[in-house]
Amino acid sequence: ASRGACLMMKKWRYYLVNFWQYYLNFWSQPYRMHINPLLNYSFYFMGYLSNILINPSAVKNQMLENSFIIDTSIHKFDTIIPVIPLIGSLSKAKFCTVSGHPISKPVWADLSDFDIIDRFGKICRNLSHYYSGSSKKQSLYRIKYILRLSCARTLARKHKSTARALLQRLGSGLLEEFFMEEEQVLSFFFSKTT
Repeated sequence: ASRGACLMMKKWRYYLVNFWQYYLNFWSQPYRMHINPLLNYSFYFMGYLSNILINPSAVKNQMLENSFIIDTSIHKFDTIIPVIPLIGSLSKAKFCTVSGHPISKPVWADLSDFDIIDRFGKICRNLSHYYSGSSKKQSLYRIKYILRLSCARTLARKHKSTARALLQRLGSGLLEEFFMEEEQVLSFFFSKTT
């Protein structure tokens, strides 16, 4: 499915068939591929909500005594993170509710503190790497927030405390640093309070 001039679509179909045949050894018949017009709608592709933005601009060009105004339009391929399906996936995995409110992961409460943080960190890093090409990062920050608070609530459940008390004791920047840094490995030692 695509949007644009028919000649451009035929050219892309040719490139796609060549890519399949020569790089993936997948032989197909180009005349059996159908092009469906998208009109003005977005479409899902590999986990991204994709859209083509058209930015019109006018350029004034002057040669000798004649001046010309050239209207050009720039086509930008825009990728947006599909927040609602991602929150649905996090909800199925019991990281948050259906509405996106973070909850603790009780199954992981028996693990060590390092393992809990490591698992949440790996999930967060994988999502960050996959969706780093998105033009709008607000959705990614929302998903990171859900995972960060779910991690804090899981640790609080393990230590029979509240997430607020845990974050006050450790500092709220501690988990934030973990999720922002790529290769940093943190270990937490909790003193037993009686």
